[in-house]
Amino acid sequence: MRLPRRFSTRRIPAVSLLLLLTLTTTAAAPIILPPKTGRVTGHVRDQSGAPIANAQVFIVGTALNALSDPRGAYALPAVPEGKVEIRAAFIGYKSSQATIVVRAGRTTIRDFILEATAVQLNEIVAEPRGAKVGRTEADRLPSAAAARPDRAGGYVDPLAVDPWRQRGEPWNTEAYAHIQENRFLAATANPLSTFSIDVDAASYSNVRRFLSQGALPPADAVRLEELVNYFSYTYPDQTGNHPFAVTSDVGPCPWAPEHRLVRIGLQAKRIATRDLPPSNLVFLIDVSGSMQTEDKLPLVKQAFRALVQELRAQDRVAIVVYAGAAGLVLPPTSGSDKSTILAAIDRLEAGGSTAGGAGLRLAYDVARENYLPEGNNRLILATDGDFNVGVSSDAEMIRLVEARREEGTFLTVLGFGTGNLKDTKMEQMADKGNGHYAYIDNFREAHKVFVREFGGTLFTVAKDVKIQVEFNPARVQAYRLLGYENRVLAKEDFADDRKDAGEMGAGHAVTALYEVVPAGVTPVALGGDSLTYQEVTLRPSASRTPELLTIRLRYKEPNGSRSRLLSRPLVDRGDRRPSHDLQFASAVAAFALVLRNSEHKGMADYNLVLALAREARGEDSEGYRQEFISMVERARALSAGGDTAME
Repeated sequence: MRLPRRFSTRRIPAVSLLLLLTLTTTAAAPIILPPKTGRVTGHVRDQSGAPIANAQVFIVGTALNALSDPRGAYALPAVPEGKVEIRAAFIGYKSSQATIVVRAGRTTIRDFILEATAVQLNEIVAEPRGAKVGRTEADRLPSAAAARPDRAGGYVDPLAVDPWRQRGEPWNTEAYAHIQENRFLAATANPLSTFSIDVDAASYSNVRRFLSQGALPPADAVRLEELVNYFSYTYPDQTGNHPFAVTSDVGPCPWAPEHRLVRIGLQAKRIATRDLPPSNLVFLIDVSGSMQTEDKLPLVKQAFRALVQELRAQDRVAIVVYAGAAGLVLPPTSGSDKSTILAAIDRLEAGGSTAGGAGLRLAYDVARENYLPEGNNRLILATDGDFNVGVSSDAEMIRLVEARREEGTFLTVLGFGTGNLKDTKMEQMADKGNGHYAYIDNFREAHKVFVREFGGTLFTVAKDVKIQVEFNPARVQAYRLLGYENRVLAKEDFADDRKDAGEMGAGHAVTALYEVVPAGVTPVALGGDSLTYQEVTLRPSASRTPELLTIRLRYKEPNGSRSRLLSRPLVDRGDRRPSHDLQFASAVAAFALVLRNSEHKGMADYNLVLALAREARGEDSEGYRQEFISMVERARALSAGGDTAME
């Protein structure tokens, strides 16, 4: 710095000179002070004073949010000073909002008492800002959300024709695909078992929903493999050139003492969020009248708020909604602009009919316009599955999903609510869209899907993953694949790269179980016919090898078109105690057999399931295994009380 001539540094004390230099420098480069923030804490309780765990507390219009702990306590550590709106919400309760004043460096305490609410049937109709959502004739009715067309083209209030609904029970049109359980097959005539992997776990949370509402689930809502795959098991991490590790083990079959239980596990490589490729995401949200109850759109909004917290600056999000028509609510927006994304989510309200086909097309078009060649391009559909206006042909929708899948845009499907859940349709859409299907019954499940399993939900590391197991007839009389009934493939499909199969996301694991009848034990009833013109002979090596079976896998890279092959043999040493993981998986499988009243359940009952699960619970840091034990106890109580599965 150059001083004016009349100044002489010799006449200025050293401290004063330093101060002068500092002030002059500050004028050129102002000091940027950190924003002033305070802390907000409190508790969330119900009207009886009992704590509510996993309630969401957030500052309206910002990305600041927290979940209450088992004591109902929450903490927001860095809230900007000044007046803010704070809201607490939990499914099944009326949300509560308040204005508070936050002071820098101080703690503001705000407790919430949430009032339990019955399911609301009153329609809420509001066109989100920027959306071109048209209103239909149904929108102008006093209770259009509950109305449905009659044969004359008018509308009928279901309360008038379904008196039982006046007691608060929903009009039930839920749909599940029939499950024809896999049979035992002879290893001599059918040595190969081939199927596509499945990482979905929607069936488990749906079963949990039924039990929590005091009913046993319908048999076809119980997909055994999805119950087993809901849980984490200790599998080795991926190493080498393949995107997942393969492991297997074998132990006694708890419900059939003479049989053996084989477990095959795949663990996809884990990728830190910061290392994941950028995302081009389109949230496709059903805001039709059927979505207005607390377990639907309000929960959808909580779920997507949780997902937004995980987004990075390089990620882009657009929001498309559909009701009477489809509209773009939010154009592609950076993940760093969380307040804009959250504000768009907060504005969503339900009303109107369901133009699902139009919404799906618009969402795919938005994804195509913003396609990232080296990124993750994905639709995330949130709905109860009730597509009932416009082009709603299942076949046509599936063709659209398959075509866009080939362009590189995958589809994740989230199911919500009770009464008109179209489970069959949603599972099929996710399957054909190279995606994941989850059922969200509470905010804890949303947190699991979007936060704990963020990479697995959104980022595919391997597609068209197929498993083919070859059994050694010298050691195996017969076998049965547990679950995966709608994923079974012909043996010729294994090497056919044109055949679509399941996908694995980053960090995801897949578990498959086989019940094996060893050679020499009491025969079982077998599926299939005997051969008339040929006799199966074994190689001499089959009797000499200790191998029980060989596992082969094929998969493609996410953008690849040719599959890679790997294989692993399994030896049954017979004298080893099963791991806690194998025992717990067997407990979950046995639970599914009992719920389905399977002809193959053998000695399985609720008491056996509880004994296995309690012994194998292990560390259980997240509490999911203890929750399973509580579900089994609930199912046992319902069965003892004479309740039957809902038809």
